[in-house]
Amino acid sequence: MSVAFLFVISYVFGREEKDTNDFFLGGRRVPSIVACLSFVATEISALTIVGFPATAYSENWEYVQFFIGSAVARVLVAFLFIPVFYKYNCTSIYEFLRHRFGPETQYAGAIFFFVTRLTASGVRLYAACLGAALIMGWNLAQALLMFTVVSIVFIAFGGIKAVVWAGAYQAISFFVAGVALLIYLFFQIQGGLTTAWQIADEAGRLSFFKFDFNLNDPTTFWAGTANAFFIGLAAFGTDQEMVQRLLTVRTRKTSQRTLISTIVTVIPIMCLYLAIGTLLYVFYQQNPDAVQPAKAKEVLSHFVAHSLPVGLKGLLLAAIIMASIDSPLSSLCSSFVTDIYRPLIRTGATEKHYLFVSRIGIVVFGLILALIAWACEPVKNILWFAFKIFSLTGGATLGVFLLGLLTKRKANRGNIVAMIASTVCTLALMLLSHFGLIHLAWSWLIVIGTGTTFGLGYLLGPIMMKSNSPE
Repeated sequence: MSVAFLFVISYVFGREEKDTNDFFLGGRRVPSIVACLSFVATEISALTIVGFPATAYSENWEYVQFFIGSAVARVLVAFLFIPVFYKYNCTSIYEFLRHRFGPETQYAGAIFFFVTRLTASGVRLYAACLGAALIMGWNLAQALLMFTVVSIVFIAFGGIKAVVWAGAYQAISFFVAGVALLIYLFFQIQGGLTTAWQIADEAGRLSFFKFDFNLNDPTTFWAGTANAFFIGLAAFGTDQEMVQRLLTVRTRKTSQRTLISTIVTVIPIMCLYLAIGTLLYVFYQQNPDAVQPAKAKEVLSHFVAHSLPVGLKGLLLAAIIMASIDSPLSSLCSSFVTDIYRPLIRTGATEKHYLFVSRIGIVVFGLILALIAWACEPVKNILWFAFKIFSLTGGATLGVFLLGLLTKRKANRGNIVAMIASTVCTLALMLLSHFGLIHLAWSWLIVIGTGTTFGLGYLLGPIMMKSNSPE
């Protein structure tokens, strides 16, 4: 039923697509509330529905520390990033890098986006397919095949307008399904809220803040807040997947209000799914004879498949299916056509040609995304893994954007060297930490990556511009 409704949305909006402005920006005619809900749905995705309960079930509530840095980042993006995107009438936000530095920096920003978004979204798609497969009794390959085909058809025809309107529907379905599941779980707990709180608290599942000064612990308040702030800047200000939703509204002020309003929209939903994870822990503690989930990352889907009545099971399944359809195909394709294909491969073609290439690109990116999701099967904690992947290259992109926004430094090819060097440095630190050779929590990686890119870009920019200037 949910998939059929998506195809209706795709048909209604897709028949109006005439050019890439319509296909990628919806003609900037999307209502603010729809853009806000779509942004929320994109941010939440399957990582919240599947990953948050798994984290609260197996660990605690220390993820809430990330909300503080994330909220501050949204405000800064609204007043620092969004104005320049509207000033230059950007279809792809990497067009700003061309205006500010030059074409080479634009190409590098777009390529880094492809790598980051494809990998991170592959984890999101895997999370959704994992949940749906367990509930429906499918294997992972079957779920991936179905959701990839549905996503390609839905987005290739409907464009960004179909994506944002479906996103609004998704956000509502996430909330309704979560509330229904929370209420049902509450009535399955013996002894009510007091007993549930006691069991969870004694097991350390209700830890919220950790103020230790330990650089090797990613869950401290300092590491979590810093990480969330920089990831928030990178995700909400330099990631075409997120920013594209904010560019579908008519004016800069409307876009700013839309982003800030997501603070009070997304946090309750995230807390809702953390609460579900805590109650799932209490439920299985009180019911040791119940069939336990084989892995923590499967806890929500396992409970839905084995313990929910049919009606609620269908509601949760619909929410997970909707989460799987919210893919980055539109943003990946908009960046490819605007930043790579139009300026480098085929200049001066008709809008009809670019629209055709955009739809072909969605098919290609959809298949790549499915392969990456398939490779994510060994991942244990999908929530933290997604953040690690984003931290690896997100700092490089954020650093060059901040260099353009906060300084008047001239640079272009030096930015490329800075971005590559930053990514290599961040990867080296991640590997050294992983093998225990240094003590550094992954939460600091994006902070280090951003600072390295900014500093190297500032120093190398003028030097490389002189070395490349004609004698």
